Amino acid sequence: MKTEYPVQGAGLGYRRCMQDSLADLEPGRVDFLEVAPENWIGLGGRFGKRFREYSERYPFICHGLSLSLGGPTPLDMDFLKQLKRFIAEHQIRAYSEHLSYCSDDGHLYDLMPIPFTEEAVHYVAARIRQVQELLEQKIAIENVSFYAAPSSEMSELEFILAVLDEADCELLLDINNIYVNSVNHRYDPSEFLARMPAERIQYLHVAGHYNEADDLIVDTHGADVVDPVWQLLQQAYRRFGPVPTLLERDFNIPPMAELLSEVDQIRHYQQQWRADHDRTVA
Repeated sequence: MKTEYPVQGAGLGYRRCMQDSLADLEPGRVDFLEVAPENWIGLGGRFGKRFREYSERYPFICHGLSLSLGGPTPLDMDFLKQLKRFIAEHQIRAYSEHLSYCSDDGHLYDLMPIPFTEEAVHYVAARIRQVQELLEQKIAIENVSFYAAPSSEMSELEFILAVLDEADCELLLDINNIYVNSVNHRYDPSEFLARMPAERIQYLHVAGHYNEADDLIVDTHGADVVDPVWQLLQQAYRRFGPVPTLLERDFNIPPMAELLSEVDQIRHYQQQWRADHDRTVA
């Protein structure tokens, strides 16, 4: 079981609308925060000042939006240099990106699926290695939700495992995305989870989604986490231990008290695992 992680406990995705409500939290309610660096690099004024205060108060990790690891255009080297400075300036503990692409001679404003092919494995893995060399640290890639798998030669699972191995990078395992894809593409989420390499998992995501139909879920990050995702998170803890876990909420953001109730739920499951583990080894 892996024991070293860049952060610990239960975290929350920090959004600008939280800048005041977060200030009133007592210590220990949130263990770490996550931001998209694109939204904060070079930001000044009161938002920049408050971000500096929080980065000195909380452990931070970064989850990128625009690197487009699977995209056809060259990596944005100017952004990566800015990112490297941002990571150093704010002592960011880790950086992750989506295993997808979002640009082709312009930003697409969505996360597009990479074809699950051997050629794509080599292409994406080479770009991940390039990023890691420039940043001088390993990055984590996130399993993404997708709604079509064009020109696929392998399964989503096989593709993720092949990229992790060839790129020698880490994994941001999104529990909600496993569940969403399992419904949309009809596979067993427990079997998928069981195949994930524990030694590469850096941290976990949980989030809410929208049920478009019985056989179609849209990953929105705009609703509460549902019971099947909580159950899958508990399975992840039973298999991997209490991996650091972050609550994502990007839309329909409720009052801080409601967000904290879900952060507390994460912490409850982590503590429950520890109690069960202690009884087992006693």
